[in-house]
Amino acid sequence: MGLRSYANKYLTKLCINIRRTVHSIRRGLQLSPAHTCQRRIMRLFKKEKEVIEFIIKHVDLIEQSINSALKTIEFYLDGKISDAKVSARETRAQESEADLIRYEIRDKLYSGAYLPLLRGDIYKLVESIDKVGNAAEACSDFFLNQRPMIPDKLKPPFLEASKESLGVIKFLKLAVMCYLKGDCKIETIRDHTKEIGLQESRVDKLEWDLTKEIFNSELDFAHQSHLKLCLDSIVEVSDRAEDAGDQLELATLKSMV
Repeated sequence: MGLRSYANKYLTKLCINIRRTVHSIRRGLQLSPAHTCQRRIMRLFKKEKEVIEFIIKHVDLIEQSINSALKTIEFYLDGKISDAKVSARETRAQESEADLIRYEIRDKLYSGAYLPLLRGDIYKLVESIDKVGNAAEACSDFFLNQRPMIPDKLKPPFLEASKESLGVIKFLKLAVMCYLKGDCKIETIRDHTKEIGLQESRVDKLEWDLTKEIFNSELDFAHQSHLKLCLDSIVEVSDRAEDAGDQLELATLKSMV
């Protein structure tokens, strides 16, 4: 059951309660139960539709910022520093715009969209997705601000780890869109979140192999440590995506209650 299905279920119950309340006072207020219920539902649907649209826009911007961050890394490893700087600026701009959308979602949620029990979970989901974008932005900044000196031999595994870690966004977006549209079974959403976990496990394996390669090299310890910090910033993206997937599963389960 997705977010939209949950809203329909909630509003049906709400309508029944409104009808009962209005029925007892309609003579004095001269109100039609059906008319009152319809107006209330229309207001709620409008708010919830706006929330869904904002979340979709937020996810799109996070995906764009992560793709820009990956371009930054690719340009850096290829020695194209000027192009890397341009991509890094795009990453920051897209992430900043996503933050503004996140504030809009917060305001819409706490102005009455959805049940109070679910509002917190929806916003936690949005925050967890935003942290994936923050991690990608931090990774992009690491390359340009700290300028790690990556030996040619280690560039291919660094690039592979970057593509796998930042590439997890496509699985996260699929899962979130499935949840928002409400036309997926819970098993389908779980399949998408499971894929996020599998991707994160693949990244962990790449991290382990590359860490061994770094510390088995003839580089001095300070250089090795700096490269490990760089690698940590890369894998942080998939770690945060896994957290977002866990939060999505929790929100999905609660929407079924």
